[in-house]
Amino acid sequence: METISENKSFGGVQGVYSHHSEATGTDMTFGLFMPPRNGSVPVLWFLSGLTCTHENAMVKAGAQAFAAEHGIAVVFPDTSPRGEGVADHEDYDLGQGAGFYVDATEAPWSPHFRMESYILNDLTELLFSEFPLDRGAQAITGHSMGGHGALTLAAKSPGRFRSVSAFSPICNPSESDWGKKQFGAYFGSVDEGRAHDASLLAGAGKLNLPLLTDTGTDDQFSALLRTDALKSAVVGRADAEVRMQDGYDHSYFFVATFMGEHVGFHAKYLTA
Repeated sequence: METISENKSFGGVQGVYSHHSEATGTDMTFGLFMPPRNGSVPVLWFLSGLTCTHENAMVKAGAQAFAAEHGIAVVFPDTSPRGEGVADHEDYDLGQGAGFYVDATEAPWSPHFRMESYILNDLTELLFSEFPLDRGAQAITGHSMGGHGALTLAAKSPGRFRSVSAFSPICNPSESDWGKKQFGAYFGSVDEGRAHDASLLAGAGKLNLPLLTDTGTDDQFSALLRTDALKSAVVGRADAEVRMQDGYDHSYFFVATFMGEHVGFHAKYLTA
């Protein structure tokens, strides 16, 4: 692991690091905020959206102040593999910057686009070997494509995360152009992507942990997010809340507005 930068922030340290990933076969970069601490600390994963790198949420989401208050570390992974020899596409929502947090099975994506394995295995093992983090106290959140990633990785990793939240998540990708296109490319068919659809996973009882999502009523991508599908899948659950926030859009201004509530939500489960 190489340290790219470390800056003091809210009494803790915001670092940026790089390492080689066996899952993606590439060098990967991630951000990690470590709060002021005594001993190991809980960790909140933040998965970013389309076109983003590790840097967008790290700089714009405003998580550090709230994480420091609650004594929680926050990790900001990249959204896809990058570099020479890594497949890409001219469309912004496919290829580099659009990993969708899945392991691709189809060429030319399968050699490197293995973001599910990267998050759940490679980066996890590196973090817990190099930093004083509590492996037994993890939560996950994300924005847009990263919200999809947070919900689906939580559903597919029962017992790993104590809670899950999301900002403007892609909720039903197998029925959306933000999903059909990517699943067709990465898996060869949309049907194969249904195993990575948060609403379908929730409806099958596989998203059984405390859940909070926020989406703006003025989100310019609302038709692609399909929030109602997730809401229907968790209806009646006391530990699941799918909220609509009046007048907010898809931007990081929206994310930053509700970041404190999301960190506080996770803190109830991470620091109990």
